[in-house]
Amino acid sequence: MKKIEAIIKPFKMDDVREALAEVGIAGMTVTEVKGFGRQKGHTELYRGAEYQVDFLPKVKLEIVVADDVEDRAIEAIMNTAQTGKIGDGKIFVYDVDRVIRIRTGEENEEAV
Repeated sequence: MKKIEAIIKPFKMDDVREALAEVGIAGMTVTEVKGFGRQKGHTELYRGAEYQVDFLPKVKLEIVVADDVEDRAIEAIMNTAQTGKIGDGKIFVYDVDRVIRIRTGEENEEAV
C-alpha cells in the first residue's frame, strides 16, 4: 500500500476530489496548510499599507491506496491540480506497512 500526500492550490480541491472519486478513491484527509517553495510569498496591500505574505494558503490531501491504484491516483491529481503556473504543488508517495480500522479491527486493504 502507498500513502499519497499532495499539496495543491485550494481552489483545485473540489476538482481533485471528483477526479479521485472517478478512479475509485472513497476516502481522504484534507488539511488547510500554509507554506512556500519557489514562489517565496508575495506582497499585498491592506488599508494602504504594504505587507509581505511569506506563507501561502495550500491544501494538503492525504490518501492511502492499494499498490495497483497508485499510478491512477497520482495521474488524477496531476491532471486536475495542474495550472502550469508556479505554486501548483507537490506529490509525495510513501510506503505503508500496515493499516488498521479501529472500529472493526480490519487490516490493510480491507481497512482502507
